Amino acid sequence: MAHLSLDTKKIDYCRKMAEHISKPIEEMIHSHTTVAIERATLRLLGVNGAVKKSGQWYPEVNVIIDSLQKADKLADGILPYFVNAMIAKKMTATELGTAVASNQVDLFAIPMGKRAEIEKKAHELCTAGKQSILDAREYRDGIRKDTNDRFDPEGKNGPLLYVIVATGNIFDDVIQARAAAQAGADAIAVIRSTAQSLLDYVPHGATTEGFGGTYATQENFRIMREALDDESRKLGRYIRLTNYCSGLCMTEIAALGALERLDFLLNDAMYGILFRDINMKRTLIDQHFSRRIIAVSRIVIHTGEDNYLTTADAVENGHQVLASQFINERFALNAKMTQDLMGLGHAQEMDPEHPNVFLLEIARAQMTRDIFPKSPIKFMPPTRHKSGDIFYSHLMDAMFNFVGVLTGQTIQLLGMMTEAMHTPLLQDRYAAIRNARYIFNGAKDLGQEITFKPNGQIEKWAEKVLDDTIALLETVDRKGMKLAIEERAFAEVSRRETGGKGFDGVAPRSANYLNPFFEIL
Repeated sequence: MAHLSLDTKKIDYCRKMAEHISKPIEEMIHSHTTVAIERATLRLLGVNGAVKKSGQWYPEVNVIIDSLQKADKLADGILPYFVNAMIAKKMTATELGTAVASNQVDLFAIPMGKRAEIEKKAHELCTAGKQSILDAREYRDGIRKDTNDRFDPEGKNGPLLYVIVATGNIFDDVIQARAAAQAGADAIAVIRSTAQSLLDYVPHGATTEGFGGTYATQENFRIMREALDDESRKLGRYIRLTNYCSGLCMTEIAALGALERLDFLLNDAMYGILFRDINMKRTLIDQHFSRRIIAVSRIVIHTGEDNYLTTADAVENGHQVLASQFINERFALNAKMTQDLMGLGHAQEMDPEHPNVFLLEIARAQMTRDIFPKSPIKFMPPTRHKSGDIFYSHLMDAMFNFVGVLTGQTIQLLGMMTEAMHTPLLQDRYAAIRNARYIFNGAKDLGQEITFKPNGQIEKWAEKVLDDTIALLETVDRKGMKLAIEERAFAEVSRRETGGKGFDGVAPRSANYLNPFFEIL
């Protein structure tokens, strides 16, 4: 594969800057908790039921953590009180969760037992919770082995064909996912219903209505995973499953995704802050715990840098993408993730009328591949400049596929010719897969046969992006990440440290705080 002659000292410097930027954030992460972390903790212990509230199913974990907040004890975490009640009532976590959620047990009315006994029991429960993740991982990996998983983080097997389903009905999604797999897709992403990231609870059970996508629930995960496992066995080719691990319930989605054997999760350190106006502290704290779970499950994350180029000019702001990739990489490393689990994202979103646009797109795609050689890079298709012209749109997607195979991308989200018109129909997805298979096969080894002209336009552009990245990281380091975001360092979006949704769900940990998962994971 051809490589750019990038200055490795500059790349090393960027990584050192990202590490320095992360240090104050890490201090905040390890001194705070959130309602979502406490809910995810209970879910990993086995509390995954729901109760009827205002005519709808409301998760037991929400009822319990709502009561923790109402008692002004979020700073202690849920485990001191929940484990104490388990010991006193001689109940399992699942039994106690149901009893508390149905008002049969008041956690805070039970006299506290010995701290040492509570800590010991909590450690045992969290160890069992981790084991449930490991058991699910082992089962999933066995299916991968039996059905020929062709995924390679470094892209040596060519880009994975990655498509979306988004009917709103999980059972219709299954039909579309099976059809896509039969047409040649390697990975299926179930798009979440619009604005689910703003819900501070995970809907319960199978869902058949959604707008722009289908609700992410544990039961929906189970249904789609079961269907794709069946399809994988029929095809003799493993089909990967993706969902969205972002928003106010990021940590819970990570837990449920791990338990239900997902392969990919969209998980970004800053996406929720910038594009969903979720509180900065809440997002940064939650992303760490979610990634601790993901690391144990060995799920591959997809970061969201492609979104930056939908709000900022893609020609002038490529350095924001690269700077965010360095920061996302560092936060993932801090959460004990390995590089082969970091699906760092970028996109082909430059104005197609820009002179030499493909030289610039190749430069950015190749430098991403070269800077993160061990990571499964995810390449996103053009969307910003698409219209109702399906023929031009299909051509744009074909050129995007060409750049992807030429530069050795790992995961290629296929563009749809009807992008600006409607949610893809079966035939739209079929055409996209056929387009990609033709190009990926026809240019399979082209990257092995060419080299980049020294000091040519492509190398000069890549070097400029790298230099601009250094300048941006230095600015973020000097100001601190929180202030830099407030001053529009990324995606031309401004957010405040105390603003956004979910800020009231953050609390500094007290001396009484207990959660062995941080050690065990």
